[in-house]
This record gives sequence, C-alpha cells and structure tokens, in this order.
Amino acid sequence: MTQIVVPVMAVLYLILGLLIVALNITEVPAMFLMIVEGAFGIREFVTGSLIGVLIQGMKRGLFSNEAGMGSSPNAGATASVSHPAKQGFVQSLGVYFDTMIVCSVTAFIILLSNPTFGDERQGASLTQTALGAQLGEWAIHFLTIAIFLFAWSSVIGNYYYGESNIRFMTGSRAVMTGYRFLVLACVFLGAIAALDLVWSLADLFMAFMATINLIALVGLAGVAAKVLRNYMDQRKAGVEPVFHSGDIPGLSGLGAWDGSDFVTTRQHWIVQAEEKADKKEAKRG
Repeated sequence: MTQIVVPVMAVLYLILGLLIVALNITEVPAMFLMIVEGAFGIREFVTGSLIGVLIQGMKRGLFSNEAGMGSSPNAGATASVSHPAKQGFVQSLGVYFDTMIVCSVTAFIILLSNPTFGDERQGASLTQTALGAQLGEWAIHFLTIAIFLFAWSSVIGNYYYGESNIRFMTGSRAVMTGYRFLVLACVFLGAIAALDLVWSLADLFMAFMATINLIALVGLAGVAAKVLRNYMDQRKAGVEPVFHSGDIPGLSGLGAWDGSDFVTTRQHWIVQAEEKADKKEAKRG
C-alpha cells in the first residue's frame, strides 16, 4: 500500500507547490534572495547564527532523507535486483527527491506566503497556513491527509526495520512482543509530547544511529568500492551487470547472491531483451 500511497501523495504535493510558484512567479527572485540572505547575510554572520543555520539545515536534512543513518538500507535490501550497486544508486537518488526537491518546494510554499517567523513554533501548521492562503481552505485538508499518510507509512516502515533486525538477531517471541509494546508507547508519546521535546529526542537518537553507522561504513568502504568496480566493469563491457557471491574473492555470508533469484541470472536479462524486441517488432507490424 505504501508503494502506491507515498508516491501519489508526494507527486500531488509537488504539483501544488509548483502551482503556487507559478501563481507567484514575479516573487520568485525575491524569494531566492530571502533564502540566501537568511543563510549567509551579514547580520547572521556577525551574530554567529550562520553556524546555527548550517547545523539546523544538516539536522533537518538528515531527518528528511536518512542518508548515513543506516536505516534506509533495510528497505533497499528487500529489493530484487541483479546487482547491489543498482540499488545503491537508487538509494542515493532518494536524497535528491526527499531533500532537494520535496523540502525545497515546502520552503517555496512558505516563503511565497510572507510568513511571520519567531512568534511560536508552528511545525507543520506553518505549511498548512501557507497552502490555505494561496489555494484556499481545501488545501489545508489535503495537507492534513498527506501528513497523516506520510506519518502512518513512516511508522509502518520503521517498525518493519526493527522487526526484521530483531528476527535476524533473535528468534525470541518475548523480545518481539516487548519491541511491539515499545513501538506503541513511542508512537503515543510522540503524539502528545511537546514539539521541542520530540525534535530534540529525534535529533539525539539520529546522532547515535549516524555515529554507529558511520563506523560500520568505514569497515565496509573497501567492499563497496569492489562491488562498484565490478558493476562498472560490466557496464563498460556492454552487458547487464549481474552479481554473484563468488565474483569478489574474500567475500562471505552473501547467501542472497547465490544465484537462486532468477533476476540475478544472465538468462533473466536475455529473456527481458528478447521480450522487448518482440514487442517492438509487434508494434511495427
């Protein structure tokens, strides 16, 4: 369900954002000037808030795309692809969609609505107010539904991450039951706690995750470089990249790449090419 809901809501949200940009096209240069001045203005530099802007940007950017935290690979690892480097490129592309596009559009929506900052921490209501001012009350309700669906899919996705890892580490039903109650407690507390506390806790736990994951990445860097080199060599040879556990000497424990998945076999891609050729021929006929 999330494969359908999340892309649809994201595309609709981007369409609304671009519509607001089009309706206020004459204000766009001033908007970009506001962004640059707000981040790199003389006042910000003198008062020291430039560093604060950079830190806040990094924290919110990390929250939006999870790059470097080690959580999104749980989802990427479930994909059925012929080579791990393929999924790696897809995962890196998510950073640009999540942060560079969706978050930028959110900033455009807010800034083009002449918001007042500093009165209170409005959270998501800031975007809702901006949408309502630009497109009418119906846009507020649309964003409410979108936020609910995004939050719901995020809870389900992150629960799945934890469950799959717990199943891998231990088969204990007691541990799994305890984890499920912990998730319910966290969701409940996250819904009623103060916004400042929720953001602070999120930043704290993400810092722990990123620190642990970056240590692991240092150890895996050599393996990743070899896998990427294997992928690029096949691309240069003009063949569809296919990976098997024995392709790189010294790697072990790669049961998922033992050739049992038909997608990871050369025959699969030969069949795919033949089917495409047959379809093209049928259209010409």
